[in-house]
Amino acid sequence: MSGRTREGFYVLWTIAILICLIVCIVLLAYVSLVDGGPSQTTASPADVQTPVEGQVPADGQTSVDGQTPVDGQAPVEGQAADGTVPDGQTADVTPEVAPAAPSTVLTATIDLGMEYQNKLVFLGDSTTYGLMAYSVLPSYQVWVPASGTLSLFNWAIETVQYYPMGDTVNAQTLSIADAAAAGQPEYLIVTLGLNGVTLLDETQFRDYYTGLLQAIQTASPNTRIMCQSIFPVIDGGYPGGNTEGITNEQINAANGWIQDIAAQMGLRYLNTRETLVDDSGNLNGSYCSGDGIHFTPDGYNAILQYVRTHAYQ
Repeated sequence: MSGRTREGFYVLWTIAILICLIVCIVLLAYVSLVDGGPSQTTASPADVQTPVEGQVPADGQTSVDGQTPVDGQAPVEGQAADGTVPDGQTADVTPEVAPAAPSTVLTATIDLGMEYQNKLVFLGDSTTYGLMAYSVLPSYQVWVPASGTLSLFNWAIETVQYYPMGDTVNAQTLSIADAAAAGQPEYLIVTLGLNGVTLLDETQFRDYYTGLLQAIQTASPNTRIMCQSIFPVIDGGYPGGNTEGITNEQINAANGWIQDIAAQMGLRYLNTRETLVDDSGNLNGSYCSGDGIHFTPDGYNAILQYVRTHAYQ
């Protein structure tokens, strides 16, 4: 092969190699464009959803920035409106707790003594009458009928012996509402329901008891009323049991109604029963006068001890 021929061959070969390289580069570029480039695609601006302020994302999760918390809660104290915390500050994540409402059931307190006891007035039936009959309390602190007994269903037509404060001689015969209006007691403890618990169904019992409390509130709106539990008895099947057919099962059911009424009306409930029962759930025999229902002076002193140590809150 001559020199001229060999030189021409090398030129052609070089041109062919260059053409092949150019074709390869073009093909690679074309494939890159068709496949969308690298395997990790980048979403275009149109594909990115900007959260709308106050809107919960479709998956139910709250967005980190600029979103109102689920349930419409305000941002945590210490955060800006967009949910961020300013530099150098720590978000307060402790939720605010509303002050607890006073409990309906009076719980144990220190013994407030005679100063507190002397402010109390007791309205009740024959189990309350003993407070005056045994001179455990002066008569002006005890509102009961002259007969000594009071049935819940007769409260609106019955009268009580009302003694002006400090007077133990000059009794006035007044309706319960009139006695409340005249006396305006600071504290009134109501102990009713034993006479009636065997005769009234739940609806009747609730209606009579609620009506009584409403009448007292109307007559003496500033009086702090405590609804005392009906006292336990000794069931007829036990030695010394009562012959009235009253059972502690009936009393316990009625006490539940009384507690419920007190809660609904924003009053207090004195669960004095708990200090008077024995292990069998009957009235402690040492407190009983012998008929299964009424109390000895020791029983009344136990009641007053409980009242003083479960003071009105």
